[in-house]
Amino acid sequence: MDNLSVLVVGGGIAGLTSAIALRQRGFDVEIIEKDPDWSVYGVGIIQQGNVLRAVAELGILDDYIDAGYGFNRIDIYLPDGSLAAQIPAPKLNESYPAQLGISRRELQRVLGDQARSHGASIRLGIVVDTLEQDEEGAIVTYSDGSSGRYDLVVGADGVNSQIREMIFPQVAQPAFAGQGVWRYNFPCPDGLEALSVFEGPIGMGLVPIAPDLMYMYVTTPEPGNTRYETQGLASVMRDKLKNAPPRIAELAATITDDESVVYRPLYWLMLEGDWFVNRVILIGDAAHATTPHLGQGAGMAIEDSLVLAETLATHDSVDKAFRAFMQRRADRCRYIVESSVAICKGQLGEGPLVNNAQATAEMFKVTAEPI
Repeated sequence: MDNLSVLVVGGGIAGLTSAIALRQRGFDVEIIEKDPDWSVYGVGIIQQGNVLRAVAELGILDDYIDAGYGFNRIDIYLPDGSLAAQIPAPKLNESYPAQLGISRRELQRVLGDQARSHGASIRLGIVVDTLEQDEEGAIVTYSDGSSGRYDLVVGADGVNSQIREMIFPQVAQPAFAGQGVWRYNFPCPDGLEALSVFEGPIGMGLVPIAPDLMYMYVTTPEPGNTRYETQGLASVMRDKLKNAPPRIAELAATITDDESVVYRPLYWLMLEGDWFVNRVILIGDAAHATTPHLGQGAGMAIEDSLVLAETLATHDSVDKAFRAFMQRRADRCRYIVESSVAICKGQLGEGPLVNNAQATAEMFKVTAEPI
């Protein structure tokens, strides 16, 4: 199909990468993002080998590498802090690192710059008011009073997707996983050359995101889904780490800035059946939100973006393209969601305890397969 006009709802990882991929195929792309400041929180994210392979297909891998910190293995530690395993991460492109840690702000900058340079238009501070479909496409009105007609709409607006609620009003809400994740930035010490993961009921790890910067993540049981005020957040995070291994405990003592603590409750969702209705399709967390235990949430979203652009370009109808997209994405995304939630439930004592080393090695094998 040629000359499709596409509205992408959501200016995050899924929305920006889909815009880049769609523009590379010659489609007209408009992005809307509800946040007028287009802000992201200032910690980091892990990009696995399959993500780097996908980003290489987008042609922007060098920008990614320059903005982050590459590494080639995962170090697994026991709850007492002793090293249990070093898992080589498969290189899916021999010229680049196997994995990358990157600041979310740097990632947003890279993707935003690339989306604009590829010709996508971006409008901030507006949301969809109404969405109607006919045989030719979708008619959208916006919160600022404007409107537009598009050949198709991509809902890339995250776990709490407004577009999902519009096209699938009966679908259950995302499920609280029983845990929250805490993140905090630190200077990166000499010798931290890989992602370091600590086993135990409280999952934790250290991720280098620049030669001089890393972040700590901590997943904790959060019965009742407690909501925390910003004031006092550093003290709460330190308290969560009072029985941590020595390496983590030493860092925990330096967590002092409430504003720098990033806490998020964890939710998950796996949309069963089709992720589309007529000319509107969901990608990324809007369709398959995962907990972060395997570090693949962003990876699945970026892969979605590539496959969506490819199937639209190689099929003669939107319906055929969407169905081809589903055939390639549903099982792979379900594996990531279910495997990640299983690790979460094992940490909570609500299911069998999952061996992180084995789960990670299996994930590498699965995600190394072509998309």
